[in-house]
Formats: sequence, structure tokens, C-alpha cells
Amino acid sequence: MERLFSNLTITVHPKIYLKDPESSDLGLRIIEHSILLVDEIGFEAFTFKKLGQRIGSNESSIYRYFENKHKLLLYLTNWYWGWLEYKLVMETYSINSPEDKLKQALEVITRPVETDSSFSHIDEVKLGQIVVNEFSKSYLTKEVDDENKEGYFAIYKRLIHRVRDMILESCPDYKHPASLASTVVDGALHQHFLMDHFTSITDCKKSSPPTVFFKHLVLNTLNIDA
Repeated sequence: MERLFSNLTITVHPKIYLKDPESSDLGLRIIEHSILLVDEIGFEAFTFKKLGQRIGSNESSIYRYFENKHKLLLYLTNWYWGWLEYKLVMETYSINSPEDKLKQALEVITRPVETDSSFSHIDEVKLGQIVVNEFSKSYLTKEVDDENKEGYFAIYKRLIHRVRDMILESCPDYKHPASLASTVVDGALHQHFLMDHFTSITDCKKSSPPTVFFKHLVLNTLNIDA
């Protein structure tokens, strides 16, 4: 399996970009430094002009890859969900027990992001923080239904469907597998955000991270022994 994924490329919906950033050195630098800059100053303050200054390129050259910064955010979040799906598959494929597979899936989905040396142009830790802070801005828009029809959120939904299917394998009679799966995926982002910003309204902390909470929530809901 490691050999199978040795040349892995995360595939993002082609309508999100005008030119595939993976196809050129400039495109790779756009992705690399957009992650660093958004993490540094936030999405609201981020502009293509500032990114161009950061990478020593004209603002117009960035517009050849992305129509606007919303599309760039969609690209980054899509890449993240595709990467997380890859991690989920890698870490659960050899587990035979449905319950143990689900436990490992919860670990993958809810733990803090660590650096993955497979992708040299991506800082996964900073990208994970961007998703925690900014993902909701990619879909809380008037265009969300049209973009959903175009398939812009397909990877995100596919990840949730994988977790849903693991829930059903562990507990076939459970009536709300998709709701529980989406609660885990989105809730993990929310709990990590609360840990950083609103500590008084979460019990999660470094000594008891979101993984502990979500394993307790899911396993008790499904009556699975921890």
C-alpha cells in the first residue's frame, strides 16, 4: 500500500482553478505561499496583490491560475480533505475489525495535523489550521448550492461518506450514520477552534484532546467498547 501511494497526487475539481497549479513551479509556489500567508494574516486580509509581493510575481500571474481568492480557498480546503481521505485510507485499510477500523478513523479525523513529507510544497500543519479557521467561509455563501452541484465539495462529502460507512459496518442498525459522521468531521474542526479561542466553552485541551471526546461520543452512542 505504501508503494501504491508513493507517487500520490491529490486531485482537486478542475473547475475550481483556471490552470492547474500542480503543473508549474509558479503554481506550486502560489499554493505553498498562499498557505503561509493566509495562516499569517487571515483570509479576510489576504489578497492576490499581497501574495504576488510575497512570491515576487505579478498579481496578474496569479489570476491565470485562480479566478478569485474564494476559488483559491476552495482549492486549499479541497486539497486538505483529499489529503485527510488519503490518510484515512492508509491507516485503516489493513484493519479487519469494523470496530477497530472506526476507532482508528476517529483518531485520523480528530487528531492535530502533523507534517507529511510526501508533499514538499504543502505545510500540512498550517493548512490544517487554515481549515479550522476558514473552512466555513468556503461554503457559507450565496453560491453554495450551485458550487455543490458543480462538485466543489465532493471530496469533503466523500470523506464523510467513508466515515458513515464505517459507522454502519460497526452498527448496521444505527439510524443516523451520516449525521454522526458529519458531526465528527465538522465538530473536530470546531473543537480545535474552541481550544485556541474560547477555552471556557470546551472541555478539550492538550491533556484531553478532541479525539478523546469524539471517541467517547461515538463509541458510547454505538455501544462499542472503548
